[in-house]
Amino acid sequence: MLTIARVTTLPLTPDELLTTTRTVRRRLDLTRDVPMELIRECLEIALQAPSGSNRQEWQWIVVRDAAQRAALGDVYRRAVRSYLASAGAAGRLYADDPERAPVQQRVGDSVAYLGEHLGEVPVLVIPCLRVRRLGAGNQAGLWGSILPAAWSFMLAARARGLGTAWTTLHLAHEDEVAAILQLPSDIRTAVLIPIAYFTGETFRPAARWPLDEVLHVDRW
Repeated sequence: MLTIARVTTLPLTPDELLTTTRTVRRRLDLTRDVPMELIRECLEIALQAPSGSNRQEWQWIVVRDAAQRAALGDVYRRAVRSYLASAGAAGRLYADDPERAPVQQRVGDSVAYLGEHLGEVPVLVIPCLRVRRLGAGNQAGLWGSILPAAWSFMLAARARGLGTAWTTLHLAHEDEVAAILQLPSDIRTAVLIPIAYFTGETFRPAARWPLDEVLHVDRW
């Protein structure tokens, strides 16, 4: 049975919720505790997401212990430093575009900030999936059985005044993360979600490519 505590959520319409749930890195409040009850509410909502053949083979790890967060933060810091040095780092993209370059640089700076402070974020949520074997071929169905639930979790958090960020950079050191979390061999992490109250006022929709530049009807 779905048991969600009745808390006051932000007065957001569905469209506002979907268009203002942004990646939060710099504005995560590192000083304010997030109650476990609030995390549980968001997870109850996440469990309503679809999964392939209704298997529901997701598992969720909520990391609150300071030592555990610090250990994950150390791994993540190394992953971020390698990422920032790569050609595909956000801050290096569209460098010759006067409109997009400043935006990308801000994204790169915020990635660097989170890289240095992930271990200080009060709660880390790690959605996992039971994967008996990870073979070649179509993996969209596999990961599609956990990613919608992870996004639902983030939407639920946004509605409750919490900020989150979607990151997979930890997967560069997946075995180390698995060791820290003591994961069984058939459990794979899908994404790492830092979660905290956010500082500042609120969020607004981000700039995106015009729809007609990416829309194809019937064929390419």
